[in-house]
Amino acid sequence: MTTHNRSVIGGSIAISVVAFAFLVWLIYLKQQPAVHSQALSFLPAVNSGLNACSAIALITGVWAIKRGREALHKLCMVAALAFSAVFLVTYIIYHAVHGDTVFMGEGSVRWIYFFVLISHILLTIGGLPLILSTFGMALLGNFPIHKKLARWTFPIWLYVSVTGVLIYFLLKFFG
Repeated sequence: MTTHNRSVIGGSIAISVVAFAFLVWLIYLKQQPAVHSQALSFLPAVNSGLNACSAIALITGVWAIKRGREALHKLCMVAALAFSAVFLVTYIIYHAVHGDTVFMGEGSVRWIYFFVLISHILLTIGGLPLILSTFGMALLGNFPIHKKLARWTFPIWLYVSVTGVLIYFLLKFFG
């Protein structure tokens, strides 16, 4: 592995660690507002939409590359990254104002919610450095490593995007 490849992977991991440390602080350690503000209450729906758009872009991008349509693949992957990046920014803004969201559902839906949430969080932790590394390899033109990473990145990223939408609906209708 070249120095450039190691730098991309190391940088991806470093960025991911900083991002997740910040999110843990923001959601779980930072003092929460005494009263949950209704300001920006529309953002969870926007975030769900961004996750859905990311999933659609991912599926379309994989479809495109399997048919040899490289330009469409690149466009879709950049779009998926952009949707996910905007999601992250609006997610941070929402939680900075609103604080933690408590799930109030009971019974079996509670177990389903927490299974989906925990798997979503764990795969997000592993997915972010994979996403960044996969993009980095593509930017470096190292397509053999890009392709190997993408085989892992795609299903994880897709799962995180789809479960992000599912979490929104579980919170909206049962939370």
